[in-house]
Amino acid sequence: MASQTANALRFLSMDMVQQANSGHPGAPMGMADMADVLWRGFLRHNPANPKFANRDRFVLSNGHASALLYSLLHLSGYNLSVDDLKNFRQLHSKTPGHPEYGYTDGVETTTGPLGQGIANAVGMALAEKILAEEFNKDGLNIVDHHTYVFLGDGCLMEGISHEACSLAGTLGLGKLIVLYDDNNISIDGKVDGWFSENIPERFAAYGWHVVPNVDGHDAQALQAAIATARAESGKPSIICCKTLIGKGAASKEGSHKTHGAPLGADEIAATRKHLGWKHGAFEIPQDIYNAWDAKAQGAALEAEWNALFAEYRSRYPAEAAEFERRMAGRLPENFDAAVQAALETVCAKAEKIATRKASQNSIEILAGLLPELVGGSADLTPSNLTDWPCSVAVTKQHGGNYVHYGVREFGMTAIVNGMTLHGGLRPFGATFLMFSEYARNALRMAALMKIPSVSVFTHDSIGLGEDGPTHQPVEQTASLRLIPNMDVWRPCDTAESLVAWSEAVKADRPSSLIFSRQNLPFVPRSAQALENIKRGGYTVCAVENPQAVIIATGSEVELALAAQKQLAAEGIAVNVVSMPSTNVFDRQDAAYRAAVLPAALPKVAVEAGVSDGWYKYVGSSGKVIGIDRFGESAPAGELFKLFGFTADNVAAAVKSVL
Repeated sequence: MASQTANALRFLSMDMVQQANSGHPGAPMGMADMADVLWRGFLRHNPANPKFANRDRFVLSNGHASALLYSLLHLSGYNLSVDDLKNFRQLHSKTPGHPEYGYTDGVETTTGPLGQGIANAVGMALAEKILAEEFNKDGLNIVDHHTYVFLGDGCLMEGISHEACSLAGTLGLGKLIVLYDDNNISIDGKVDGWFSENIPERFAAYGWHVVPNVDGHDAQALQAAIATARAESGKPSIICCKTLIGKGAASKEGSHKTHGAPLGADEIAATRKHLGWKHGAFEIPQDIYNAWDAKAQGAALEAEWNALFAEYRSRYPAEAAEFERRMAGRLPENFDAAVQAALETVCAKAEKIATRKASQNSIEILAGLLPELVGGSADLTPSNLTDWPCSVAVTKQHGGNYVHYGVREFGMTAIVNGMTLHGGLRPFGATFLMFSEYARNALRMAALMKIPSVSVFTHDSIGLGEDGPTHQPVEQTASLRLIPNMDVWRPCDTAESLVAWSEAVKADRPSSLIFSRQNLPFVPRSAQALENIKRGGYTVCAVENPQAVIIATGSEVELALAAQKQLAAEGIAVNVVSMPSTNVFDRQDAAYRAAVLPAALPKVAVEAGVSDGWYKYVGSSGKVIGIDRFGESAPAGELFKLFGFTADNVAAAVKSVL
């Protein structure tokens, strides 16, 4: 017979879904016993301080079971009232249909797209590993917590789970513990016809510690399994919990019909009788509230850690101050001045190099200022140029500041999100721009959560050359710009590259930094123009009495400047605007935008990508030189000529709009 503390989770979940007439009651009911044992017996957290630095992290990867998480938070004493539960799935509520980071205290990450929660959790456990090795000293383990994950069959079907869990095993993330809700059910019914692999053997092959065949409704078996997993420090653990979806339902227990629809008033009434629950909707007796209340225990836990940290501070004051700065997300006090000094040096050098190399130089500068910087690439480090002289690879045996993700673009990006969410690190991941496609939904999730994850994308256009259209991005930059809350930067030279990087690490949102394979010249500019780079778009080369404006990004700024000189020789004066970030430019005040792009002047935009997005700047009377087809396999110079990316063509376009 299920415990009444677990049944409280079941009935709150049932009642929320019924009240909303929408939601997923089956998974919360099936996982209630797992949640009861974990949260009341093992999870170290403080409801009064959801950001307590050394808390355990809990991730509900199967986010459609959000009613379970909200029930847990409410009963444990977080700032989530019964009225909030009654407002489940309603507009502007703290209980949206899937858990959303930033809406509800205690929600560590936004989940819903299956598989990404476990990947985020791998990032959290990785962050714990890196920070623990850096900061823990002489038994003063100020970083010492677990990351727990609930997931289901759907998460394990998603390919991202393979990417993330394979890497977690390779890196030996022993503080990661997964409880697998093995109920053999998905929306279409029993999964035997489409999901038949041996999960324990699969995870054993990854290098995980596997606890198989646990009765997910037996509290003693669950307690023993979690204790066993906690005792294994060298490998991540998966506990395979055999469960029934809709556990406890009077007539629908075990049925896929409980997955995504309310049980109905009659079934809930029958279930109350079946489980001996004598309380009304959203009604929890005080003794059960008392059994769940984690506030006193959480306060004691945090007080114990505070005492530990006080001793740590007395012995290691510099390290303690650094830990506090990082966990607060603050940049060093000298950051802006140091970047400005580095920018002056960059301008003095005036190097003609690929912006991917300019990016690497910028990373080296920032790594000297930000010890929390953690880089990585999806098996393209020598091409992305994302390592630096003092980068140290993370391995199973050691922490470090550089992650070799292997060919796992989607997993990498979601893991970077998890490290960002954990706090204390500023991670970035890298691949070719073309393969941002593989990472797309994790990029979107970073933007949805408004977290400052950084992605580096190199080989940014047909300038890639001979590898051909499979590797030549044409629509990717434009599509990244369409993601709300995402800042996309495509710099034209070393100065813009450093500014893009410094703005990305200062941002309160995710950034995608896009760099060239081919060498690009340094662009001379005034001090004011240099200052205005951070505004996303600026006049890089102004003339008196301009007759038109050419807008360009990245490698095409060189082309625009060549066309400007050619037109000047013909007596036609044009301004050249570099717009490394349309997103940032669009947030500037109207007066600034009008000064850069005067309404009265005709405009031509040029970028080696799809053209549609540029018409918002050039208007119906302007012209865009872009590429609205896939590329070809040939040397880059030939391709730029083939597709009209020449000074002659840009100059002709300007003449056509005058």
